[in-house]
Amino acid sequence: MDNRLIVELLQQHLTRQPEGLMLRIRTFLALRQAILDGQLPPGTRLPGTRSLSRDLGMGRNTVLRAYEQLFAEGYIEGLIGDGSYVSEALQRVGRHPTPKRLVGTRREGLSRRGGEIAAASSSSRIQRGAFMPGVPDTESFPFAIWRRLLSKYFQPAQSHLLQYAHGGYGPLKVALAEYLHVTRMMKCSPRQILILNGSHQAVDLCARMLTDHGDRAWIEEPGYWGSRNVLRAAGLDVRAIPLDAGGIAPTPEDWEAPPRIMCLSPSSQYPTGVVLSLERRLEVLEQAERCGAWIIEDDYDNELRYHNQPLASLFGLSRTQRVIYVGTLSKVMFPGLRLSYMVVPEDLVDAFSIGNAELFREGRMVDQAALAEFIDSGHFTAHIKRMRGIYRTRRDILLDELGTRLGNSVRVSGGHAGLQLVYLFDAPVDDAALAADALADGVVVRPLSLYYMDRSRSEPGLNLGFAAVPDDLIRPAAVKLARVVETHLEKAARRG
Repeated sequence: MDNRLIVELLQQHLTRQPEGLMLRIRTFLALRQAILDGQLPPGTRLPGTRSLSRDLGMGRNTVLRAYEQLFAEGYIEGLIGDGSYVSEALQRVGRHPTPKRLVGTRREGLSRRGGEIAAASSSSRIQRGAFMPGVPDTESFPFAIWRRLLSKYFQPAQSHLLQYAHGGYGPLKVALAEYLHVTRMMKCSPRQILILNGSHQAVDLCARMLTDHGDRAWIEEPGYWGSRNVLRAAGLDVRAIPLDAGGIAPTPEDWEAPPRIMCLSPSSQYPTGVVLSLERRLEVLEQAERCGAWIIEDDYDNELRYHNQPLASLFGLSRTQRVIYVGTLSKVMFPGLRLSYMVVPEDLVDAFSIGNAELFREGRMVDQAALAEFIDSGHFTAHIKRMRGIYRTRRDILLDELGTRLGNSVRVSGGHAGLQLVYLFDAPVDDAALAADALADGVVVRPLSLYYMDRSRSEPGLNLGFAAVPDDLIRPAAVKLARVVETHLEKAARRG
């Protein structure tokens, strides 16, 4: 069959697939249906992935993944050096086999809330490579020290650490209270600290303990979709408040219908890196006191700052204790550790401790014990200091290379802290299409539009992570990305 006919056939089948599915799944389903309907009979030679992706206007990896799924399920077979063919085995079957449901595509059995969560997912299965944002360099972690500490506590003499835990490991809470006092100018007792499994659990616990179904929650726009999805799953009325150069910028009209809870990342807003101004900090704290709102302060990367002046936390500024501070070890240690901590006001400690124990059960005491000694022995601060230097160098290499190649066609946001930079376009670039083309060329980036709850007001841009990319690989990847960006800028100029 002529390749042009196959492309037209697949385009027809693609339009019939549910739009909520990922493109690779829709492509797989379209190909499979054409095979099962006999429109692509056994023995039909399929177009190559490169040419088919070009003709369909999608990334090559999308078509490649669809072909791999078809091959795994027996619908196509490949001959080395001779392309892919519809399986001859299908004509030996009396009738076409009932297609197996692709794992992950079923939606009709979900609750309305479950369907919304599944449809709203923006996380990526790709967690490595230039320039995946939010990913630390795990290869530089002091493995020998961490392995020794784990071994010290994972033995029969410490078997009590393998039981259920209530309230977390005491020495770790003491170490964290001292650390926060020095680095974040926070006065809190170890009793106020809860140990949790990641910042998502912290936000979920706050939502369950402080809000009722239908209460209003504010998030930053653009902002981290993980917090947004957790709040929506809790049944809250989530409203996205746009940012400006001074951080989150609620209007007087917004304050007339205030939230019960708001999620902020004031020291380094994710993903833009904007710092909440002092004037805005004081305003938010004053308004929160006035209307009885709670502030969740997500301080996800406070350790990774590239200047010598740490910013005071909102928790430390609050006189009325309306702030709950959330810190995570995913960026400075490693994401798989899945340990975070939360500092709550004194009068909430008992209720939150009970809520955490009842809803989630506590454990990971061996890890907590190892972490406490890791901090007390100075390994934690030494590791942070070393990684700051590594990350600063990588940030500067990326800034230099893209600055040289793209010049004034992009604007940079952030870079004073964290693991990523945001590049903004003044031209009407389709950042999702740009990211797809970059991925097809082997470069991982995240379109800024994905971070908006209201896509109609999204600003085109790219979120680029530099932390986990070795120094010698940054420039080659940046060269590839710059070429893709230039192509899309030219397209935007022709359209304009």
